[in-house]
Amino acid sequence: MARGRKRAAVSATMEEQIEKAQEKVIKTKAAYDAAVESLQKLLDKRDAQRKDELWNAIIKSNKSYEEILRYVVESSDTGEEAEG
Repeated sequence: MARGRKRAAVSATMEEQIEKAQEKVIKTKAAYDAAVESLQKLLDKRDAQRKDELWNAIIKSNKSYEEILRYVVESSDTGEEAEG
């Protein structure tokens, strides 16, 4: 019955390796989830800043709503980008 014990030992070792791998996956996923959440917060902050900057530029401009809208629509229709 030496073979039976050896197989049991190998099986137990494999189970331990599986358990360690599962724990590693759980920890890695938690770190990934935290990184994604952090990235999303940063992207949201950047978007809010860009919106504020755009609104402030519109408010300070001497262009009418119609002029600004026409410029944006024409630029998007032709694929042009505004130059700074």
